Amino acid sequence: MSAPVSLRLVRIYAALFGAMDTATGIALIAAPAFTLTQMGVQVPGAEALAFVRFVGVFVGAVGASYLFALALGGTARLRTVFEITAVVRVAAGLFTGVAVATGYFDPAWLAVTVTDLACAAVQAWVLAKGCDDFT
Repeated sequence: MSAPVSLRLVRIYAALFGAMDTATGIALIAAPAFTLTQMGVQVPGAEALAFVRFVGVFVGAVGASYLFALALGGTARLRTVFEITAVVRVAAGLFTGVAVATGYFDPAWLAVTVTDLACAAVQAWVLAKGCDDFT
Protein backbone atom coordinates (compact mmCIF):
# COMPACT_ATOMS: atom_id res chain seq x y z
CA MET A 1 0.00 0.00 0.00
CA SER A 2 1.29 3.44 -0.85
CA ALA A 3 1.68 6.23 1.66
CA PRO A 4 -1.53 7.65 3.10
CA VAL A 5 -2.81 11.09 2.18
CA SER A 6 -1.43 13.95 4.25
CA LEU A 7 -3.75 15.12 7.02
CA ARG A 8 -2.74 18.67 6.11
CA LEU A 9 -4.11 18.19 2.55
CA VAL A 10 -7.30 16.62 3.89
CA ARG A 11 -7.82 19.62 6.16
CA ILE A 12 -7.16 22.08 3.33
CA TYR A 13 -9.64 20.23 1.12
CA ALA A 14 -12.27 20.24 3.89
CA ALA A 15 -11.74 23.94 4.54
CA LEU A 16 -11.96 24.91 0.86
CA PHE A 17 -14.97 22.82 -0.06
CA GLY A 18 -16.65 23.48 3.27
CA ALA A 19 -16.30 27.21 2.71
CA MET A 20 -17.45 26.92 -0.92
CA ASP A 21 -20.62 25.00 -0.08
CA THR A 22 -21.40 27.07 2.99
CA ALA A 23 -21.06 30.30 1.01
CA THR A 24 -23.07 28.92 -1.91
CA GLY A 25 -25.82 27.77 0.44
CA ILE A 26 -25.99 31.14 2.15
CA ALA A 27 -26.06 32.88 -1.24
CA LEU A 28 -28.86 30.62 -2.49
CA ILE A 29 -30.86 31.48 0.63
CA ALA A 30 -30.16 35.22 0.66
CA ALA A 31 -30.15 36.01 -3.06
CA PRO A 32 -31.25 32.99 -5.09
CA ALA A 33 -31.83 34.76 -8.42
CA PHE A 34 -28.47 36.56 -8.27
CA THR A 35 -26.66 33.36 -7.26
CA LEU A 36 -28.20 31.31 -10.06
CA THR A 37 -27.30 34.06 -12.52
CA GLN A 38 -23.69 33.97 -11.32
CA MET A 39 -23.73 30.19 -11.86
CA GLY A 40 -24.94 30.75 -15.43
CA VAL A 41 -28.19 28.98 -14.65
CA GLN A 42 -31.57 30.16 -15.91
CA VAL A 43 -33.50 31.78 -13.07
CA PRO A 44 -36.92 30.19 -12.52
CA GLY A 45 -40.11 32.11 -11.80
CA ALA A 46 -40.49 33.92 -8.50
CA GLU A 47 -42.66 31.17 -7.02
CA ALA A 48 -39.86 28.62 -7.51
CA LEU A 49 -37.24 30.74 -5.72
CA ALA A 50 -38.54 29.54 -2.33
CA PHE A 51 -37.52 26.02 -3.36
CA VAL A 52 -34.11 27.29 -4.46
CA ARG A 53 -33.71 28.77 -0.98
CA PHE A 54 -34.68 25.40 0.51
CA VAL A 55 -31.97 23.72 -1.59
CA GLY A 56 -29.58 26.38 -0.31
CA VAL A 57 -30.21 25.16 3.24
CA PHE A 58 -28.99 21.70 2.28
CA VAL A 59 -26.01 22.96 0.28
CA GLY A 60 -25.00 25.15 3.21
CA ALA A 61 -25.42 22.27 5.65
CA VAL A 62 -23.12 20.06 3.60
CA GLY A 63 -20.48 22.80 3.64
CA ALA A 64 -20.95 23.46 7.34
CA SER A 65 -20.42 19.77 8.10
CA TYR A 66 -16.84 19.99 6.79
CA LEU A 67 -16.23 23.15 8.80
CA PHE A 68 -17.72 21.69 12.00
CA ALA A 69 -15.49 18.63 11.66
CA LEU A 70 -12.46 20.90 11.32
CA ALA A 71 -13.51 23.12 14.23
CA LEU A 72 -14.28 20.23 16.57
CA GLY A 73 -11.03 18.49 15.73
CA GLY A 74 -10.27 14.83 15.46
CA THR A 75 -9.72 12.94 12.27
CA ALA A 76 -12.54 10.51 13.04
CA ARG A 77 -14.97 13.41 12.50
CA LEU A 78 -13.34 14.30 9.19
CA ARG A 79 -13.54 10.69 8.08
CA THR A 80 -17.24 10.55 8.93
CA VAL A 81 -17.92 13.81 7.09
CA PHE A 82 -16.04 12.50 4.05
CA GLU A 83 -18.11 9.29 4.11
CA ILE A 84 -21.49 11.00 4.47
CA THR A 85 -20.90 13.93 2.14
CA ALA A 86 -19.54 11.61 -0.55
CA VAL A 87 -22.96 9.93 -0.62
CA VAL A 88 -24.73 13.30 -0.77
CA ARG A 89 -22.42 14.50 -3.53
CA VAL A 90 -22.96 11.38 -5.64
CA ALA A 91 -26.73 11.80 -5.27
CA ALA A 92 -26.62 15.50 -6.21
CA GLY A 93 -24.21 14.89 -9.08
CA LEU A 94 -26.28 12.07 -10.54
CA PHE A 95 -29.52 13.99 -10.13
CA THR A 96 -28.25 17.11 -11.89
CA GLY A 97 -26.60 15.05 -14.62
CA VAL A 98 -29.79 13.12 -15.34
CA ALA A 99 -31.85 16.33 -15.13
CA VAL A 100 -29.63 17.94 -17.78
CA ALA A 101 -29.64 14.80 -19.95
CA THR A 102 -33.44 14.63 -19.89
CA GLY A 103 -33.91 18.34 -20.54
CA TYR A 104 -35.28 19.31 -17.13
CA PHE A 105 -32.23 21.41 -16.24
CA ASP A 106 -30.20 23.83 -18.30
CA PRO A 107 -26.75 22.51 -19.35
CA ALA A 108 -25.12 25.08 -17.02
CA TRP A 109 -26.09 22.70 -14.19
CA LEU A 110 -23.37 20.33 -15.43
CA ALA A 111 -20.94 22.44 -13.38
CA VAL A 112 -22.73 21.12 -10.28
CA THR A 113 -22.63 17.58 -11.68
CA VAL A 114 -18.89 17.73 -12.34
CA THR A 115 -18.06 19.41 -9.04
CA ASP A 116 -20.08 17.02 -6.90
CA LEU A 117 -18.95 13.84 -8.67
CA ALA A 118 -15.31 15.00 -8.62
CA CYS A 119 -15.53 15.76 -4.90
CA ALA A 120 -17.12 12.37 -4.25
CA ALA A 121 -14.32 10.69 -6.20
CA VAL A 122 -11.60 12.57 -4.30
CA GLN A 123 -13.23 11.74 -0.98
CA ALA A 124 -13.62 8.06 -1.90
CA TRP A 125 -9.96 8.00 -2.92
CA VAL A 126 -8.87 9.58 0.39
CA LEU A 127 -11.04 7.13 2.34
CA ALA A 128 -9.66 4.15 0.40
CA LYS A 129 -6.04 5.29 0.59
CA GLY A 130 -6.25 6.47 4.16
CA CYS A 131 -5.03 9.58 5.86
CA ASP A 132 -1.83 9.72 7.88
CA ASP A 133 -3.90 10.41 11.00
CA PHE A 134 -7.27 8.70 10.33
CA THR A 135 -8.07 6.20 13.03
